[in-house]
Amino acid sequence: MIDKYGREIDYLRISLTDRCNLRCIYCMPEEGVKSLSHAEILTYDEILRICRCAADLGIRKIKLTGGEPLVRKGCASLVKQIKAIPGIEKVTLTTNGILLAEQLDALLDAGIDAINISLDTLDSELFKKVARRDGLEKVFEGIEAALAHPGLSLKINSVPVIKEKENFIGIAGLAQKYPIHVRFIEMMPIGFGKQFPFQDEESIKAVLEEAYGPMHAVNERYGNGPCHYYEIAGFKGKIGFISAMTHKFCSQCNRVRLTSEGFMKGCLQYQKGTDLRGLMRGGCTDSELKKAIYQVIWNKPVSHNFYEAKTEQDEIRGMSQIGG
Repeated sequence: MIDKYGREIDYLRISLTDRCNLRCIYCMPEEGVKSLSHAEILTYDEILRICRCAADLGIRKIKLTGGEPLVRKGCASLVKQIKAIPGIEKVTLTTNGILLAEQLDALLDAGIDAINISLDTLDSELFKKVARRDGLEKVFEGIEAALAHPGLSLKINSVPVIKEKENFIGIAGLAQKYPIHVRFIEMMPIGFGKQFPFQDEESIKAVLEEAYGPMHAVNERYGNGPCHYYEIAGFKGKIGFISAMTHKFCSQCNRVRLTSEGFMKGCLQYQKGTDLRGLMRGGCTDSELKKAIYQVIWNKPVSHNFYEAKTEQDEIRGMSQIGG
């Protein structure tokens, strides 16, 4: 699939649920948000139907996310069924890691290709402050379990909401000690993220170079998305940056998103998209469903404009509702 701006769109991010077992301060309020009912979220059969149609249109990579995808029962079974769809080359997962250790064997048996773990600090007290829940020990159990399988690609996603230099140095140190790629993600003004100024790539890079020495850019890609990477002497993994604010990568964006309630959208910033759940439950044919997916991809916005004045087209939902 090529959109109207010539970008090849081959990557679909699917939110399995809007529910989560954490309450991260930049994602949702402490009391949480009103959860969708089971009838409102897509069934696994509906997700598989969308994946089959998307694969026919050229989607090759699927990312499962949430909320927290592992709180929804049967995630591994879904992975296995998506992997069996002709044309799908990779199925990956983004998780907060709390439930990973207990579900990892099933995910591996299902053929999961890569796992990203969201982790913003190595300090247990700061973890509780950011996530508003305990659980750092469980996250590390998940990391250790994943590291026991060298063939599994493992990355850490860190949103630099804690500004202390020591926190950046500690998180990056995971890539020194383990064969893990650590990626720092600039905060975007979506939902509760609007309350927090983003920490720019260059300032984090300066802190890391002071602590660990020169960082050298590498050309290799280590995933489906827009992350760019650096290597540091003596590190087993790479340090990456997903810098939507300071290094706008929209011209290379290759993804569309599907919310847990079946709304497909082309860009995080905008509400524009199509209700695929409504079409399917209204009795649409696969041909009609493919046409709807095609239109979302073809009409994908040229770029975000987070620095511009807000418009009525801007997304009003939080990341847990959109799909992180």
